[in-house]
Amino acid sequence: MNVYKIDSDFPMDLLLLADPAEELVKAYLDKGQCYITKAGNKIIGVYVLVPLNNQTVELKNIAVHEQHQGKGIGKELVLDAIEKSKELGYQKIEVGTGNSSINQLALYQKCGFRIVSVDKDFFKINYPEEIVENGIPCVDMIRLERILSTEK
Repeated sequence: MNVYKIDSDFPMDLLLLADPAEELVKAYLDKGQCYITKAGNKIIGVYVLVPLNNQTVELKNIAVHEQHQGKGIGKELVLDAIEKSKELGYQKIEVGTGNSSINQLALYQKCGFRIVSVDKDFFKINYPEEIVENGIPCVDMIRLERILSTEK
């Protein structure tokens, strides 16, 4: 799978799959680097890396087009983000997801991330509309991290 950095014409339809708040998405696109993968001419996957400081980067907005989900593309994107973060010299990569995002929580842990904290009521405070996934109200942000500096 080839992953490319883009600097414009961001795939908002895909980005909004992972985060329904367009204003928030635009805000972190301004601060980060957007990467995509394609099938033919069509963008089918995306993620954004946002620097938090000189040592830590946050992985945001991993999304795969609905027709291509369940094929391992999301995992490949997460692993690519980890490699890009190492290449860029970061020592740690963080990611946050909703308490109701069962598949994403499993994916991140399979990719070596560990749960480090919970931002209680994050989605209640920052999103005007209620989010429900897997029949579970999305209320809290589960924060995960993976240390990169000691890896070979």
